[in-house]
Amino acid sequence: MNASTIINDQMTLEEKLAAIDAAMANAQAQADEDAASRGTFAAPLDPADLTMCEGCQ
Repeated sequence: MNASTIINDQMTLEEKLAAIDAAMANAQAQADEDAASRGTFAAPLDPADLTMCEGCQ
């Protein structure tokens, strides 16, 4: 997830927080959908996982 695609310097703090919340909700919904298609359950996403590359995890 690239932060520059969801927030910018022209946004207020409230707008930035709302955009981050929406991005997190979308990521969780996608994880839930992917898990459901495999017949499993998705654990809640750790926000830190969305801030680093897969190689760093």
